[in-house]
Amino acid sequence: MKREGFVKLAVIAFGIVFVSFGIRGVGQIIFGLEVARLLSVPVAIAGFLLLVYLFVRATLDAVGVWEVH
Repeated sequence: MKREGFVKLAVIAFGIVFVSFGIRGVGQIIFGLEVARLLSVPVAIAGFLLLVYLFVRATLDAVGVWEVH
């Protein structure tokens, strides 16, 4: 993975997390609290898992096991 791709994935991951908050807020207005939670949780989990992957990948790069070119 190139550094540009790594940074792009990080921006996308943070964007996904922010979108989940938007879905929850708009969902509360339109559908109510419970439905809004059901709609936003999968999106938030996807963003969080992508951030965890990027953290592990950056840690492995810092150690020298798996380099980001």
